Amino acid sequence: MRYLVVTAGCLACIALASIMSVQPVASATSGAPAIANIKAQAVTTTVPITSASATTATGDMTGTTSMTDTTGITATGPMSAEAQLKDAQGNDIGTATFSQTSAGSVLIQVSVSGLISATAGEHGIHIHQVGKCTPDFQAAGEHYNPMMAKHGLQNPKGAHAGDLPNITFDTNGNATYTATTTMITLGNSPTSILVADGSAIVIHAKADDQKSDPSGKSDGRIACGVIAAAPASEPPPPIEGYAVQPEQRAVTPARMAQLKVPAGFTVKPFATDLANVRMMAQAADGTIYVTRRAQGDVLALRDENNDGMAEAPITVTTGLTSVHGILIQDDQLYLATPTTIYVSSLITGGGIGDLQVFLGQLPDGGQHGNRTLAFGPDGLLYVTVGSSCNSCSETNKEHATILQVQPDGSSRTIFAKGLRNTMGFGWHPTTGEMWGMDHGSDWRGNDQPPEELNQLKQGANYGWPYCFGDKKVDQYLSSPPVGLTKAEFCAQSTAPTLTYQAHSAPIGMVFYTGTVFPRDYQNDAFVAMRGSWNREQPTGYKVVRIHFANGKPVSFSDFLTGFLIENGKAIFGRPAGLLVLQDGSMLLSDDTGGVIYRITYAAP
Repeated sequence: MRYLVVTAGCLACIALASIMSVQPVASATSGAPAIANIKAQAVTTTVPITSASATTATGDMTGTTSMTDTTGITATGPMSAEAQLKDAQGNDIGTATFSQTSAGSVLIQVSVSGLISATAGEHGIHIHQVGKCTPDFQAAGEHYNPMMAKHGLQNPKGAHAGDLPNITFDTNGNATYTATTTMITLGNSPTSILVADGSAIVIHAKADDQKSDPSGKSDGRIACGVIAAAPASEPPPPIEGYAVQPEQRAVTPARMAQLKVPAGFTVKPFATDLANVRMMAQAADGTIYVTRRAQGDVLALRDENNDGMAEAPITVTTGLTSVHGILIQDDQLYLATPTTIYVSSLITGGGIGDLQVFLGQLPDGGQHGNRTLAFGPDGLLYVTVGSSCNSCSETNKEHATILQVQPDGSSRTIFAKGLRNTMGFGWHPTTGEMWGMDHGSDWRGNDQPPEELNQLKQGANYGWPYCFGDKKVDQYLSSPPVGLTKAEFCAQSTAPTLTYQAHSAPIGMVFYTGTVFPRDYQNDAFVAMRGSWNREQPTGYKVVRIHFANGKPVSFSDFLTGFLIENGKAIFGRPAGLLVLQDGSMLLSDDTGGVIYRITYAAP
């Protein structure tokens, strides 16, 4: 088993799930150096982590690990400052925070939402020398000149005296922004932006060309905020973060025979050697269609002789980058890639027609590009869109949501938000209520935040990234929501109905609607827990049952276990998709071992 331990007071994080030895960690952005103790296979070393806005290890739930700047970890230092940004009409549209790092630089983080006067693209952003924004933004005076630079912050020797890099807005007037500078300070020094009458941060109507001097041609002022010292607060406690990847073992008949299910159930391979099989759907003619994310294709499986094993798979389409979600409705096959949903007619016997774009321009994948889709009882299509990061303030409002789409694909709205990555969801067969399992953030310790079972309601906000569990504030995310403190925001969020062990990684979820399983299983739900990579003792790697009573979830219990072997040091599979078949049995896909298992029941 490969592992690393990361310990840092500001939760500086390192990606390392698949490396064999310790390597220096590159900086995603400049900022405060933090020291992390790293242990890998009895080798101990110390390396600097130079991103104060968090170089964070992120698992994309595909067996790989990537480095992502999540702009979320509080910088260390003696003082911080903040500004509430307002537009020209006096509306609160965002915040700016300033953190003095131990290296002597200042980390600037800005989050803006709904600044309608900002056109899509780059805009100038500067610190101005007077701590006023009213009666109009001209009250902020000229650019701040701490070191007698003409009006710049980063590079007084360069053209335009090194003003801050431009801030970029999307079409909805949203932006997040991170920059560092050594030309200003906090505290009481002559270069502090807090001394005398303070200072202000201003966003301009046009881009700063970074060359002209002195005006920068950034035009009028469209947003302004007075910079003031932030209230003192206790830093969050240090956390140990682990990146632990159990060794992969070969799938063998002996290992498959070790899988455990309750009495009366049997689990046997339905198809093998399929590589990265993910989600599944069954057509009216019995054909089972399976997405393969890594291969970008879709397979068709049939059991023509009814022996419980599929014949050789048929590839029905290729070239679909990171295809994940799949749905069959009214003899139409829907397939979801990170940014596009396609539709095709089905051909009896295991084929499909030409693919057509049903819905395009979904948000880019980022860290969570797997889209799951299903038609609800209301006839509308629901599409999951995970967050682009581990923990950050998103600039695209459709990230970390579930979208509601008209059945012809003509329009879509946000159904629910604040959902980091709800890949598995469905509707209770009798109540019609919608339920989904959401992934908690990484790098918050072994046992937080929990995975969440949420009752998904239209218009609800489930709290990510500012809170988790029972509306608990995430202390390690420095950027507050617009216009509220994190505590205020979390108090207004929707808490989960049940929680489950952190880092279990729920993917597939299905309600049991067949009649083969025992009576008390009917209308319960099953969830495929793909398994942890960010926990000291691995967890997940199994299928769990959600017990419902009177239409409400009451508890979890293990249903299928055994993929995690050798006392947690190794695995031979990772559960992914679940499908209840027409005959009442259930399929489970293993996207690492490349097996689809069939689970059946006969009374003992």
